[in-house]
Amino acid sequence: MKRTRRPDFYEIQRQQWKKSLFLLLVLFVFYFCAIGFITFVFLLSFGVFFAETLFPTSKTLMTIFPILTGIAILIAAFHFYDAKMFGAKFIRKRMQAKPPDLSDRYHKQFANTVEEIRLATGLPKVTPYIIPSFAINSMALMEANKTPSIMVTEGLLAEFTRDEIQAVIAHELAHVLRGDTFYITLVCSLANFFERLRHAVEPETESAGPPGQSQQSRGGVVLLFIALTISSFIMHLLSTLISRQREILADAAAVEFSRNPKALARAIYKAHLKNSFVGDFNLTYSPLFIVPPRSKGDYESFFGRAFNSHPPLMRRVKLLADMVPTKPAKIIEEVWEIQKNREDARDVLLAQKERRIGGEAQKPQQAETQIQESKFWSIKDAKGTWQGPYSLEELLFLPFFTPLIPIKNQQEGIVAQAREFPQIRIARRRILKKKPIDPTRQNQCPRCRIALKETFYEGVPLKVCPDCRGKLIDSALVDRIVARKEIDFSEKLVQKARIFRDGYMLNPTQTKKINPDVSPKIFCPNCGSQMLLRAYNYYYVIPVDKCLSCHKIWFDSDEMEILQILIEHRTT
Repeated sequence: MKRTRRPDFYEIQRQQWKKSLFLLLVLFVFYFCAIGFITFVFLLSFGVFFAETLFPTSKTLMTIFPILTGIAILIAAFHFYDAKMFGAKFIRKRMQAKPPDLSDRYHKQFANTVEEIRLATGLPKVTPYIIPSFAINSMALMEANKTPSIMVTEGLLAEFTRDEIQAVIAHELAHVLRGDTFYITLVCSLANFFERLRHAVEPETESAGPPGQSQQSRGGVVLLFIALTISSFIMHLLSTLISRQREILADAAAVEFSRNPKALARAIYKAHLKNSFVGDFNLTYSPLFIVPPRSKGDYESFFGRAFNSHPPLMRRVKLLADMVPTKPAKIIEEVWEIQKNREDARDVLLAQKERRIGGEAQKPQQAETQIQESKFWSIKDAKGTWQGPYSLEELLFLPFFTPLIPIKNQQEGIVAQAREFPQIRIARRRILKKKPIDPTRQNQCPRCRIALKETFYEGVPLKVCPDCRGKLIDSALVDRIVARKEIDFSEKLVQKARIFRDGYMLNPTQTKKINPDVSPKIFCPNCGSQMLLRAYNYYYVIPVDKCLSCHKIWFDSDEMEILQILIEHRTT
């Protein structure tokens, strides 16, 4: 019996390359024809519905034909230039992609991995970017200066192992080396052109014009809309066919660089299995991603195979499994086994009360006494009543404070306008410079008044109080922690989160802290501004202390952990 030879990645590359070139030629031919057809329909609509002319004669058509050809060439040239010079920049801006933060362990590992695969491929330079999204996806772009860039989501960095990240980067760089990145960006731009025109001329259900408006005018718009819909549909179908063939080609080429088809198969399966949706992004750009940027869908059905921009999931997994060789079921089992091992390896974090030892709880009380002694400022409100006493920080951040308002210094027994006190003038200048009013309190815990220590939490740099375990973190970095799952939580923390959810999140009638015993008024350890009690976001209304001046968040003990627990245990 003759044994069937399994195809290697070089053979798959040759087969898919021939198919892609043919489909690309068909797409460009159709593009010119579609532009000419739409222009003809537009001129026909203008002649039939806006003037008293008959259908163009053959002589008129021969006159119009060179005009249509010229318009198609001009539009194609414009889109070629636009896609080359501004396509990548537009997509990066739309995705809010940023360069890696090298102080972040996950970002540093990603940047190093990109450099490793770049050396393997022989490319002179590759620029890495991070998309701030919990989704699992990636894409490659070609910048205007012909420098390739790789973009991955925060969710991908959090969920993938190192060899899976290597395989994904190898896949994206394979697109770059074979010219797919530029051509697919161009093809998606052309398809998006028809889609935008279709939305622009889409007839409204109710006419906004006057009652006597010409029905012929609206009929012309409908005819143009139908022409654009047909062109957009065929263009999108052709672009998905091109992308589908090139995805298989890139999968095969990625194995050539990473020598790990199993890791790439796991990565593709994970990305399909989990949420790959990257936000409000036009799906005509779907071919640029490693998996379709949609969270759900039937990709194995007839319509999924015909209209999806990527090959069916199990076909990609099977082709990669054959290169090992192994069975796709073995790879899927390995995905779940790795997931279980990662869950078992998570460090268990205890609640603050579980970590406390005798005598430590006295420090915040001593600090609170020192703060109380410094409250010797009074202020006269609009009704002429003296309010206070306040500390200098509390005084300057009162909503009715102005430089002209009467102030009393109870320590010195002086009453005058606020601007006449040198302490207030100096303090206001420091506020404008985004510095703490008292320089000795910079980088100090707002609760305990002891120096904050720099550390890392799930790879993210932050500052933590050694005593109360409160945390100061940049607001833009919190989502990275939420996406990562290095830390597990004790039963007491989970119970505390459950009590808070049942008592507050399901009935958020008022703003209150998770720890109701702490003072609601604190000042930012970074810039000295008063921090405001605000919900973390509109979906998770957990009150946290936010600084609107330097965009820091202060999490009191257990608050950030409870936020993670509520998000990880959310019901979908």
